[in-house]
Amino acid sequence: MFHVGGARSALFNWALAEQAGGRFVLRVEDTDAARNRPEWTEGIISALAWIGINEDSPVFEGPYFQSSYEKQHREAVAGLVADGRAYYCTCTRDDVKARTGSEHQGYDGFCRDRGLTEGAVRFRTPDEGVTVVQDLVRGTVEFPDNAMEDFVVARGDGSPLFVLANVVDDIEMRISHVVRAEEHLSNTPKQQLLWEALGVTPPTWAHVPVIVNEKRQKLSKRRDKVALESYREEGYLAEAMVNYLMLLGWGPGDDREIMPWSEMVPLFKLADVNPSPAFFDEKKLRAFNGEYIRALPLEEFAARCEPWLEPGWDRATFAKVAELAQTRIAVLSEITANVDFLFLDEPVFDQASWDKAMKNSAVEILTGYLARLETVDMDPESLKTALEEVGAEQGLKLGKAQAPVRVAVTGRTVGLPLFESIEVLGRERSIERLRAALAKLQA
Repeated sequence: MFHVGGARSALFNWALAEQAGGRFVLRVEDTDAARNRPEWTEGIISALAWIGINEDSPVFEGPYFQSSYEKQHREAVAGLVADGRAYYCTCTRDDVKARTGSEHQGYDGFCRDRGLTEGAVRFRTPDEGVTVVQDLVRGTVEFPDNAMEDFVVARGDGSPLFVLANVVDDIEMRISHVVRAEEHLSNTPKQQLLWEALGVTPPTWAHVPVIVNEKRQKLSKRRDKVALESYREEGYLAEAMVNYLMLLGWGPGDDREIMPWSEMVPLFKLADVNPSPAFFDEKKLRAFNGEYIRALPLEEFAARCEPWLEPGWDRATFAKVAELAQTRIAVLSEITANVDFLFLDEPVFDQASWDKAMKNSAVEILTGYLARLETVDMDPESLKTALEEVGAEQGLKLGKAQAPVRVAVTGRTVGLPLFESIEVLGRERSIERLRAALAKLQA
C-alpha cells in the first residue's frame, strides 16, 4: 500500500517539477524480488494518479523500472573497479567478526589491497576528510569519512545493490533534485561519493521531515492508518488529501490552509519546509475533507456519492436529500448511513439506537404520530407540528419525542433532518415503518 509519507514526498517533487517546468520521474525500484509484485506496482501508480500525479500531465515521465538498467549498473561497477575506486572482497560477516571481535564493527578494509579479481565489490571510501551534504531543508550536514566503512556496491554474482543502482539510474535519467524522506539522509553521503566517483555532479538534495502520529511516533504501517488507498476507499476527496499533505512540513506563509493546488504550486519552496517532524492529524484531515465536500457543486457531490449508495437507489430520490446530506458528512462513505433508509425495503436498526430511543413513552409517541400521519400534510413544518402535539400530550419536548420516530423511520438516532426525511420517504412507507416498529416494540 502507498504510504501517506510517500505521497507527501511525491507531491513536493510534483510541485517543484511544475513550478520549474521540469519533469517528475516515476521510477519503480524492482530489483528486490521479495518486495516486487506487479499488483503492488499498479497500486502505487493508481494511488499517485488519484492525487493528480499521472501521465495526463506533460510534467510526468515514466514509469521506468530499475531492472531495465542492469547493464548500466554492471558497467558502472566495472568502471569503479578499473579506476581503483572499488575493489573485490571475499570476506564474510563471520570473517570480519573474527578479526574485529565484534559483529557490530564496520568492515576493516582487509581486502583493499589484495588485488582480488572476484567476490563482492566494495567502494573505497576516503580514509580522512568530510563528505558535506548541502540540503535545501536541513542546511549543511557533515559526515566524517572515517565513520563510513567500505560499503558493498555489488554482490558476488555481480548484481548491484540499491545504493549503486539508485545513483546510476539518477544519472541516466538526468535527475537534478532528489526530494525524499529524512530517513534516507544517512544514505546520502555514500550516494554523493558514488556520484563524484562516476564523474558527475551530485543532484540537489532535500530531505523532508518524518511524519508522526499524535504520540509523536513515526507513522507505522503496523500501528497507524497510513495507506493512501484506505483514505480513498473511505471517501476522502483527492483534492482535500493533496491540500492537507502539502501542509505537512510546509505552509504558504500566511494563515491560509484551505487552498487549491494551483495556488500552492507558485508559493512552494523547499527552503521553507520545516525540518521538524510533521504531525499527521486525522481529525484535521477530516475537517479539511468536510470543507471540500461542502464546496462541491450539488450535482458533482451527488455524482461522487454514487459508489457508496445502496443498491436500488435512484437519482431522483437522492437529489431530494443531497443538499441536506452535503452539509452533514465529512467523508463520502458517511452518505450510506444518512440515506440508506430511503432505498431499503425496511430500515436496518442500529441496536444501540433502538435501545436508547425505544423506552419510556415510545409506544405512546409512535401510536399518536401514526394516527396523525394518516391525514397530516406531508410538508416538514406540518409534520413537525404534528409530532410536537404528540410529544406535548406525553409531557415531552420535540427533541425527546422525535427519537423513537426517527429510529422507526431511519433505523438510527442521528441522520438527516427528520421531517424532510419523512416527506421524501412518503406517507405510506413512513406509516408502514412506524407500524413495524410499534409491533416490534410491543412484542
